[in-house]
Amino acid sequence: MAEVENQEDTEYLEEEVEEEEAAVEEEAGQTQEEEAAYSDTSVAKLKEVQDKEFVEVRLPADVVAEAQQAWQTFIGSASSREAAGEAIYAALFDSAPSLQSLFKTARSVMAMRFMNGLNSIISSAASPSALKTQVETLGFQHLDLEVTIPRVVIFRDAIIDLFDMEMGARFTSKAKLGFLALLNYVGGAYIYIRREYAVRIKIINSSWRTANNKAADFMDAGEEGAAEGEGAEGEGDEGGEAAAKAEEKANAQAAAAKEEARASGEASNKNSNNMKVPTTFNEMFMFNGAVMGFGSSLWMNLILEQFDNMVMNVANSYRLQEECDVLSLVLAKYRGTIILSEFKAVMLASLRSLVPKDWDGDHEVAWGWLWENVERMLKNLMGKPQVQEKALERLIMSLTEDAVNYLRREVYKRFFALAPAGQDYFKQSTTRLYWIADKIVEMTIEMYREPKKMVEDISALGLRHVGYAIPTEFFAPFVSGAVEVVRTMTTDEQAEDGFRWSLTLISKILVRTILEGSTIVMKAINTNQEKALKKAISVSPRGKRARELLNISVGTQSISPLYWSIESGSLNCARAMIRDLLTIRADRDNYYYGCDELFARHPDAIHRLCADAPALLPTLLDGLIWRSRLTVNAQRRVNYYVKHVIQDENGKFNQALEWLVDGQDPKIICHPVVVLFSDMIWGRLASRYFFLGRCYFLLTLIIFITSQ
Repeated sequence: MAEVENQEDTEYLEEEVEEEEAAVEEEAGQTQEEEAAYSDTSVAKLKEVQDKEFVEVRLPADVVAEAQQAWQTFIGSASSREAAGEAIYAALFDSAPSLQSLFKTARSVMAMRFMNGLNSIISSAASPSALKTQVETLGFQHLDLEVTIPRVVIFRDAIIDLFDMEMGARFTSKAKLGFLALLNYVGGAYIYIRREYAVRIKIINSSWRTANNKAADFMDAGEEGAAEGEGAEGEGDEGGEAAAKAEEKANAQAAAAKEEARASGEASNKNSNNMKVPTTFNEMFMFNGAVMGFGSSLWMNLILEQFDNMVMNVANSYRLQEECDVLSLVLAKYRGTIILSEFKAVMLASLRSLVPKDWDGDHEVAWGWLWENVERMLKNLMGKPQVQEKALERLIMSLTEDAVNYLRREVYKRFFALAPAGQDYFKQSTTRLYWIADKIVEMTIEMYREPKKMVEDISALGLRHVGYAIPTEFFAPFVSGAVEVVRTMTTDEQAEDGFRWSLTLISKILVRTILEGSTIVMKAINTNQEKALKKAISVSPRGKRARELLNISVGTQSISPLYWSIESGSLNCARAMIRDLLTIRADRDNYYYGCDELFARHPDAIHRLCADAPALLPTLLDGLIWRSRLTVNAQRRVNYYVKHVIQDENGKFNQALEWLVDGQDPKIICHPVVVLFSDMIWGRLASRYFFLGRCYFLLTLIIFITSQ
């Protein structure tokens, strides 16, 4: 009897389990049906441009997959990504002659922007939130353009017609539907953002410049112009007048801020006659914070350090989120109470003091809107970094040697499965690949421990990836693969979330650095073709050519395209860059010669060439000679620019001659420039000390002989 009862209970339990599983499957089916219905509604709605609202949209997975496949096919059909960008530019430029006035930037630069923009939109199409963020960022970048529905239709049809023509049958109906929906969504978002947010963005930018006394930037611009061509003031006296006006305006603003501070009692310490009047936002913020009783709230200083980056990127929601993520890690190290609303009170008080004439209700709304966004992002992360750091640290410390080897292998296996083309960029030895995997895991925990240092290191790493020409679309599958591997190694959700969040933030910083640093010059260097480099640099103004060839900056990190071309072995491009730098150009007022900029940026240029690229030394030395095309009495004038090979930037003797001698190349030593400056050093300086030394030697020798 007991056995029968047990059997009946077992059957009853099995029936209950089956009913629960059926209910779960039915619920999942209903959810999928609802998502499918929502996706179909989104696609039907986005057959036209929608500019009345800007919300997240979820496109059907098969439509997104077809669109992404078509995009990869289009890129693959072109000879390079730059060629694909040029094709898109040509299609858009030729589709509407009336819109050609909008294309004010150089063709190659615009082609690269079209390519990067479309690639980012299509790559994030599968994620509604990521797509919305990406489109919002691009929309803020188009605030100055009058985007209308007819113009969106023209651009949309031009791109779809181009794909249809290039791919033919490979451009399927679903892919076409996907591109139609995406482009309509993007165009409608541009119109919506310009209508709703343009005024707020402009108010924030203008008042921030005023609050930081950035009118003085006009003077900086004047100095910059002077550096570009030794007589930039030759633009007439307008540069001097602009600087004078800027200085007067800055002084007037400082005086106004002083009066306002006194009127509001914020400069009430009258006992100190030597007190400096705050003239920038940071100074006024510290002053007001002390007056309002928040002097002991040291966490405000942590926000203040990054606040300028936040305000300057208010129109870039992607970058603003990144700044808030990093700031949340910094604030996690603070031991004390953080009340974000207090920062808002001090911020608004400081801005009212620094922008007294222009401040009104619109300014209150705009700055309140900015801080609400920042505060919302920070509150979403408050308390999480500490927990995730401890969980991730426990996970990493618990890994055995076998687990570490499993992680190393599986990361690449999963990544190559998700992005097969990524194998072309990982051709190093197994030891090197394992080292990279170890470094990635180390960076995820270091991001929690030292966020500021890691941001600097990651930015430097991103600039190196610019030189490696790594496509940014590979970062997302790499992160996904790494997270999948970690998920199989732990059941701690906090550790998994910590690893995912940290690695995602690292990939965001890398992608941003690569996109900001991927200039057309760096892309040309990767081809190692002199023609490509000349085409890339030809769009730069005379006064900025040297800067484009010698320095690319992202944040506080920088890289030299010239040195990178030498390091990567692109000597054809390096030779073309040196020739371009040492070519004398002129306009009606100024001469432009990159010799000073070259040796100011790279004082050890000759040493570097002697060590890594001796074949480029003749090109550099030839560039230091100018020969007139006019002859007088069968002779012509020749100028030698040898200042920087004799004297360094500190006014001391340059080691150029020593480096050239160590190179042991007789042809270089016989070069006219080397002969000239070595003769100058000998005849005007060294010979005197040499002969005095020899005379002293002879004198001591004579004394020695006669004394015997």
